Amino acid sequence: MVQDTLAVKEEHVKPQYPKGIPYIIGNEAAERFSFYGMRSILVTFLVAQFFIPQGFNQTVADAKANEISHIFVALAYAMPVVGALAADWFFGKFRVIFYVSIVYCIGHLMLALYDDNLTGFQIGLIIIAIGAGGIKSCVSANVGDQFDKSNQSLMSKVYGWFYFSINAGSVFANIAIPYINKHYGAKWAFGIPGILMALATIIFFLGRKKMIKMPPSGVNRNNFLFISVYSLFNIRKKKKGESLLDVAKQKFDPEKVEGIKAVWRVMAIFAFVPIFWAMWDQCLSEWVLQATKLEMLHLNLIFWNIEVLPEQVQTANPIFLLSFIPIFNYGIYPLLDKIGIKTTPLRRFGFGLFLTGVSFVIIALIQEKVDAGQHPSTWWQILAYMVLAAGETLVSITGLEYAYTQSPKSMKSTMSAIWLFTVALGNTFVAYVQNSISHKGFFSRYVGADFYWFFVVLLAAFLVVYLFVSPRIKERNYVTEDENKVAAETTNL
Repeated sequence: MVQDTLAVKEEHVKPQYPKGIPYIIGNEAAERFSFYGMRSILVTFLVAQFFIPQGFNQTVADAKANEISHIFVALAYAMPVVGALAADWFFGKFRVIFYVSIVYCIGHLMLALYDDNLTGFQIGLIIIAIGAGGIKSCVSANVGDQFDKSNQSLMSKVYGWFYFSINAGSVFANIAIPYINKHYGAKWAFGIPGILMALATIIFFLGRKKMIKMPPSGVNRNNFLFISVYSLFNIRKKKKGESLLDVAKQKFDPEKVEGIKAVWRVMAIFAFVPIFWAMWDQCLSEWVLQATKLEMLHLNLIFWNIEVLPEQVQTANPIFLLSFIPIFNYGIYPLLDKIGIKTTPLRRFGFGLFLTGVSFVIIALIQEKVDAGQHPSTWWQILAYMVLAAGETLVSITGLEYAYTQSPKSMKSTMSAIWLFTVALGNTFVAYVQNSISHKGFFSRYVGADFYWFFVVLLAAFLVVYLFVSPRIKERNYVTEDENKVAAETTNL
């Protein structure tokens, strides 16, 4: 009776937010401001400061700037795998986030100091990419580490605020930094993001005694890479009726091997993700350079007439994205389900790719006008941002959901790392194309509007293959299975 009374009291205790959360969210908002603030002016700065003064024509200068931008993003999104392994196996998340953040600050400092030296500036970009990527996989996981059974009901709310801080940092940076660059110069425009990154590091350090720090677990041999490589080199041990990965069950945990089978199934869909990121990331580079050639946009807000700078137009993307998430989740998806059109993840993903292509059709049509010497309205590009944001809602968010539901608990971190790596692959391809253009290679035939039409045709080819492959992919919803398992166990009790 006493135990029952205590249990009832425990159930009615109001859960408390973890004390370290404000420091983590404050750190994330400042870090995202620094990253997106620097990136908002990166391509236009590279063109104006380094490549046009060297005597390159506009096409080559744009291609060189875009190549550097995409290599930077590719490195930043390849590094999360390294950061995750360093945190989980050797140092723990807190140490990786803190010490890599210091490295991150050094990168920003180099951008401000070497704004007239391309070599020093590029080294600064490499250091920032290592810093941003190194902590990326650790920060969101560090949020989850702060919770236990007493307050896990608050986790979804905290993650909501966490992702809000990411988009808030992006929006404010995209508005502020281009303005600072125009009126106060590049040193301040690159220096202020560095100051924000230093602030982010200080905020994180101040919360060190209030955060829960999970210790490293040591090297886990039952991982995706070890098991996949072992299976490949021991294919001769495969028995009739077994899959290739089954041979690894002789040496590794059989349950982990089954989980890695699920990862490979999901990767059949992930094979179509790099083309999405190859196109999406152009909205922060190629599209920004296009905006410099459009009719200047002015917004009349009550008493103020605001001139919108070309680098600020990209702010439309996070604004549309934040608006579309609730519209799709609470409006469009339920409505379509109600009228008998089931919005499965694979259907959402396919239509999201289609909308991404539509956004590029709009951009290509705009570029045709620019190539003809005209200056179309910036509102047309904002329309493209709106369509792209709808595509991002369908591809990016659905892709993350699909990866989560189609993989067992032991493989969710692996799926997260692979998802981020698809961003690196997409940007590596675009960097290769831009390098070819700048060196008069094969892709130099695709300049101006032809560049965007090339990606439209490429995506169309991917879509045709996707329509053939997606119905044949075997799905296994681990979340539903876990819920059914728990329900069955509860019934048996």
